Amino acid sequence: MYVLGTWADMKPEISAAVGFICQLLQTKATVEERQLQTFCQSLQDLLAEHYKHHWFPDKPCKGSGYRCIRINHKMDPLVWKAANRIGLSNEQVYELLPSELTLWVDPYEVSYRIGEDGSICVLYEAHPIVHSHHLHLGAGSPVPMVEGSRTSCKGELLMSRATPCKTYNMMTVSS
Repeated sequence: MYVLGTWADMKPEISAAVGFICQLLQTKATVEERQLQTFCQSLQDLLAEHYKHHWFPDKPCKGSGYRCIRINHKMDPLVWKAANRIGLSNEQVYELLPSELTLWVDPYEVSYRIGEDGSICVLYEAHPIVHSHHLHLGAGSPVPMVEGSRTSCKGELLMSRATPCKTYNMMTVSS
C-alpha cells in the first residue's frame, strides 16, 4: 500500500503545475524575476508538502479533488500563500491570474481548464509502469502500460456529466 508520496514521485507533475502558474505570472510585467523565482520555489514546496499524504500512483484519481488547484473568484490557499511570500497584494494576485482556473495535479497527468466551460488541456502526461509477474521479463519487471488503457480523472469527470458541455456562438456588435 502506498502511504507517503516522495518529492521524486511527484516532481514531474508538480513542476508542470508550478511552471504553468509561473508562466501566467510572467506574462505580466509587474512581477520581478527574483519575486517570480521565489514564488515558484515557494509554491513547489507548498504543493509537495500538501500532496505528500495524498499521492497514489496506483490509483491516480484518488485524492484528485484534494490536489486540485482552484481559482473561482476565490484564490486557491496555496497559491495565495506563495503570492503573499513575495509581497503581492490581494488586488495584484487577482489581476495576474485568471478569475476562473482549475488545475488538476494527478499522478501521471497535469491538466487545466480556464473558465467553467473551457476545454480541458493537458500540460503533462506520462504512462505509469505496471508491474507484472506473468511475463517472462522476470518478477517485478516494469511493463509499460498499453496506450489508451487508462481513463484520466478528467475523462471520468467529463463522462459522468449529466449534461454535455455547453457551446456558445459568439456574436460581435459594431457601431
